[in-house]
Amino acid sequence: MAGRTVAAAAVVLAMACVSGGQAPAKPVPAQPLETPIERKAGWILRLEQQRVLADPAAGADLGALMRDANAGVRRRTALALGRIGGAEMLPLLIPALADPDEAVRTTAAFALGLIGDTQGAAPLERALADPVATVRGRAAEALGLIGNAASASAVAAAAKDCPALIAAIAPDDESAKGADVEACRLSILALVRLKQYDALARVVLDAGGQPVSSWWPVAFALQRIGDARAAAPLAALLSSPGIYTQAFALRGLAALKDTRAVTPALALVERAEADRRLRAVAIRALGQLADPRGVPSLLALLRARATPANLVLEAIASLGATGDRRAFEPLVDLFASRSPYVRIAAMAAAARIDAEGFLLALSSTERDRDWMVRAGLAATLATLPVDRGRPVLLELASDTDLRVQAAVLRALARTDAPDLDRRLFDALASPDFALRATAASLILDRKPAGAIPVLVAAYAKSSADADPSARIAVLDALAAYPSDDVVATLRQAVDDREWPVRVKAAAVLKARGIAVAASRPAPLRQEPALFESDRLLRPKYSPQAYVETAAGTIQIELDVVNTPFTTLAFIELARAGFYDGLKVHRVVANFVVQAGDPRGDGEGGPGYTIRDELTMQPFVRGSVGMALSGPETGGSQFFITVSPQPHLDAKYTLFGRVVRGLEVLDGIALGDAIVKITIEDGQ
Repeated sequence: MAGRTVAAAAVVLAMACVSGGQAPAKPVPAQPLETPIERKAGWILRLEQQRVLADPAAGADLGALMRDANAGVRRRTALALGRIGGAEMLPLLIPALADPDEAVRTTAAFALGLIGDTQGAAPLERALADPVATVRGRAAEALGLIGNAASASAVAAAAKDCPALIAAIAPDDESAKGADVEACRLSILALVRLKQYDALARVVLDAGGQPVSSWWPVAFALQRIGDARAAAPLAALLSSPGIYTQAFALRGLAALKDTRAVTPALALVERAEADRRLRAVAIRALGQLADPRGVPSLLALLRARATPANLVLEAIASLGATGDRRAFEPLVDLFASRSPYVRIAAMAAAARIDAEGFLLALSSTERDRDWMVRAGLAATLATLPVDRGRPVLLELASDTDLRVQAAVLRALARTDAPDLDRRLFDALASPDFALRATAASLILDRKPAGAIPVLVAAYAKSSADADPSARIAVLDALAAYPSDDVVATLRQAVDDREWPVRVKAAAVLKARGIAVAASRPAPLRQEPALFESDRLLRPKYSPQAYVETAAGTIQIELDVVNTPFTTLAFIELARAGFYDGLKVHRVVANFVVQAGDPRGDGEGGPGYTIRDELTMQPFVRGSVGMALSGPETGGSQFFITVSPQPHLDAKYTLFGRVVRGLEVLDGIALGDAIVKITIEDGQ
């Protein structure tokens, strides 16, 4: 299918179109009247990417643009300020909460949440009384992102009408239900982030302590907040017909070790025609509850040839969690499986049930040829008694695959190996950036003496890495040492060629009382001309990505308006064939499918980082997000959500949505390969 035309969604059009709110009575034009809106749009996009407020040489100034006569310009500038971040943005954003245009107020509230400074809490609490529901909702969301628990009462009070508004919404409904309902959803999720059960209960429970609605955000909130008092309403939600609501209810009860989840979980596991996502949650719940009644059903799943691969892995893990001896021999039989993922899972599960029996079975098997299995074995050995697991771990330490060596280091750290510090110091000189990053992170945990000069040398060695992971990890480790000997390296890192390294170094120096800001502007990967080009500002089509897998093709509509640079980076990699042949390296049932790692161990990327482009779009089923190892560290790894995951909202760049092939998404298994990704965008 050819790329779809953009419906009034070009960047310039989005800025030119205002929300319908009243225009300022006395606008104060920040730029000459003849300045074209295309130029203003280009300025905003470029300054946002450079993470700076102004470029005096070009006459570009976000502070001035916040006073522009065009509400669309003010709105987009407010978003840029939130993405740039920093307390210095507050004097520009807080007044915008009183802007005559509701879209500007809404975006200003969201931007204050992205910044996360507690100074924004009081103005946002006042914004909870805004006459426009979208503003109230984003103010609540922002308060949740800031995380000031004292704001919970204000959020709950502003949501007093929500019980009636959400009562009749269908359990799995993810569609827009109007501004008032959306404000309720945002308020409910904000109360979860604020971790205030009493305030949440005022919004989602009735006087008898029962849920006011079976809508999935209610179940999500009750399971996410992790309070034992949520068990009774979660149990009531188990009878909901909604897949999402049932799944969240099961997950919440299992986490609380509430046995009321056992019977419905068993019913789902044994019903082959039940939704695959819901069955996966049920399987996991039986393992968390460690109820022996679940073992026969879990073993039956292993034996059934029709059981989907992802459910097999869930069943193996749950059998291990039960600790039931009946599962041990069937698990050992799986050591010979053709699937490396099954072998890894079976070893881990068998070791949990019988450590001695596992080691005996392991001794009769040959060294696995797949590096993933050897790495997984290292993690399993770390769970055994030290005197039993460590000897085998030491044999694995000489593995020729550096990805295995990293897993062994983590395992040896868990067993507190006597020569671990020496091994960590040696690993800091490795040619592999991921191994160096692993060693640095373990040094941060242990804080061994004599580490400073080795870490400083590791930073110097890592300066040649295309990937910044090792440098970031080294800076984190250096932060643990109060010595002045680390300051020179930290100051050097403030000017690193990668923006996330600069941000990390500045944060570490600030924590030491040294007022040094990350060197700005952040480096650009784009030519300056791009920022005022039609390709960026007036795209003719919403780009479509066709992800071909063995399970079928998934069509993704990329969000070129709200996340133009993430989209362009993804298109660039896809057209270069970067993704062709890469395996899906992470599948979490009823959560995400993740791919885009050329290493296969979750540590790989394209050799550069891209800026976060956080948006107000929610992560629902089929949302496509950019994976991160920390702020501003996106690259090539992307994930697709299998179900709503609102805890990811405003935390990860959401740059696309699945418009065709959701059933294919459900069928993707761990280790499946991406055949290729084809882009159609009219280019």
